[in-house]
Amino acid sequence: MGQLSKATREYALLDGLKALADSLAADIDECDSSGDKDMKKLKPQLSRQYRETMLKISELEDDVDDDEIAAIIGRASDG
Repeated sequence: MGQLSKATREYALLDGLKALADSLAADIDECDSSGDKDMKKLKPQLSRQYRETMLKISELEDDVDDDEIAAIIGRASDG
């Protein structure tokens, strides 16, 4: 079972996006090293999806960090 399948079954969005980013990066690397013209044609499409995926990961990780900071501030103001 792959990481992407596992994350999907567990509804782990961030884990799934990270697995997708890894998969897309491997596909982009393959486009770069491939001599196949059809494979090279896929690179712009894969690159666009990779950028979108990385941006979403960044957004989700920032949300987690903000929540953690809010929790720390909340504890500090309580005590």
